[in-house]
Amino acid sequence: MTSFREFAQTCEVIEGTSGSLDMTALVAELLGKVTPEELPVVTHFVMGEIFPAWSSEEIGVGAGILYNALAKSAGISVSDIKELVRETGDIGKTAASALKKVSSGQATFSAFMDESNDISILEVFERFRDISRSSGKGSQSSKIKHLQYLFNSASPEEVSYIARLAVEELRIGVGEGIVRDAISLAFDVPSEEVERAFMLTNDLGLVAVTAREGGRDAVLSLGLELNRPIRMMLAQITPSLDAAVSDLGTAAIEWKFDGARVQIHKEGDNITLFSRRLENITESLPDIVEAVRENVDAESAILDGEAVAIDANGRPRAFQDILKRFRRKYDVQSTAREIPLILNLFDIMYLNGEELLDLPLLQRRAKLEGCVKNGDSINVDTQYLTDDPEKILEIYNDALKAGHEGVMIKNPESPYSPGKRGKNWLKKKPVMETLDLVVIGAEWGYGRRTSFLGSYALACHDPDTGRFLPVGRVATGFSDEQLAELTELFSDLIVVESGTEVEIKPEVIFEVAFEEIQKSVNYESGYALRFPRLVNVRSDKSVEDVETIGRLEEMYLVQRERN
Repeated sequence: MTSFREFAQTCEVIEGTSGSLDMTALVAELLGKVTPEELPVVTHFVMGEIFPAWSSEEIGVGAGILYNALAKSAGISVSDIKELVRETGDIGKTAASALKKVSSGQATFSAFMDESNDISILEVFERFRDISRSSGKGSQSSKIKHLQYLFNSASPEEVSYIARLAVEELRIGVGEGIVRDAISLAFDVPSEEVERAFMLTNDLGLVAVTAREGGRDAVLSLGLELNRPIRMMLAQITPSLDAAVSDLGTAAIEWKFDGARVQIHKEGDNITLFSRRLENITESLPDIVEAVRENVDAESAILDGEAVAIDANGRPRAFQDILKRFRRKYDVQSTAREIPLILNLFDIMYLNGEELLDLPLLQRRAKLEGCVKNGDSINVDTQYLTDDPEKILEIYNDALKAGHEGVMIKNPESPYSPGKRGKNWLKKKPVMETLDLVVIGAEWGYGRRTSFLGSYALACHDPDTGRFLPVGRVATGFSDEQLAELTELFSDLIVVESGTEVEIKPEVIFEVAFEEIQKSVNYESGYALRFPRLVNVRSDKSVEDVETIGRLEEMYLVQRERN
């Protein structure tokens, strides 16, 4: 049984290490020495997460709960904790500082104490799991007590990382890329095979255990599993239709629907729906479930499509109406009647026990058409094969006239690549270029807006380190009503508050339009957005969808070539 102290000590060393290769070696050493039972837990912990991304379990600890638990553990006030947060600027350092001040005579939460001197990694995980399962009346008090137990069972050194894990912000610079390479190094499996297994399972903990127990052959055997969502294949923006034809030649052209992505898993009559964030949304979309059950002739299948909310004239409704359907937990049937959806299917990844990912798009398309009967609320979208820019322009204009976003331009021979964004799928929209960026901070307003958060700090993603790199702020164009809604949305995601500045757990995605990307020494990313404005709050997207620093660099270079 490995103590959490050993994990914390390794994290401290990693935090002080700058080179990614050195960090990878440290993570590999850690993965190699923990027990098989601890391995999946440590794999997720070292990335600052408790559960795999596809899991429905969430720890649900915000700043309020964490501050209260620390205050009770240290025997000081919540105001004192907040003051420490302002001084340190970091919840981990705050926790360590608060617990160091506990005198030897200070009462601890002894009702929860273990006789062991060192709390183990698995004990920490089980407490976090208990916290995630606390619900209903008294759940907040229960979560605080579990956190108190952890804080009073650990040394200040350990407390720092327990506090950070509680809000899933470890801040040691380890992301999916480093963990992928660490699994490869620790268990002698090629990195690209670890990557593919991760894309198919969406769980690096599972991949690590498989690599340890069965090596390369076992990792290669990992595949799709019904009711465990995989990451969706993504498209890259093309600067023009001519450029797309130049890249692909003869292409498969489809409308780009103004809707929300849905991944459908069918196992007999059991239908499970997942959002782009890989959240289970089955209960919210009973009409889509019934349409799939009635119109998909397959014993088992995994399908990819776009759900579109339609008005009385059959035109797409506002994107926020779609999100109302996806978020709905009560009065689902009445909301379904008020906001009907049409499911447009465009790909299939699994059919009757056969994985289809490596088949060319056209072959997957034939299988999709062969098992779906079009109906009032479900269709296989129309696809055109052409290398004629004029024909593509005609399809593009038809999509815009129908109220949709533009066109998808796909390589007919392309496999389905989970989680990948590349030139096999291209998209063209007429609107100002947009980026999906994560909110990492905000500032309280002034005057009549002192109770609202505004001026939101935005960041792109570095997939190797897992860090979010600032690219600027969006501060204009918000109504008081919008600011009130956003302030409520972010209230449980505040990690650190110092004066008017607020640090926010990176979870909410803003789709932001901008005039251009500029080089900047003021932001860690090295880039800044000129005249950014909010287009949408993308509740359907997760942090895995945030634009990467590599994508910003590419866009900057393309922009320079155009100018």
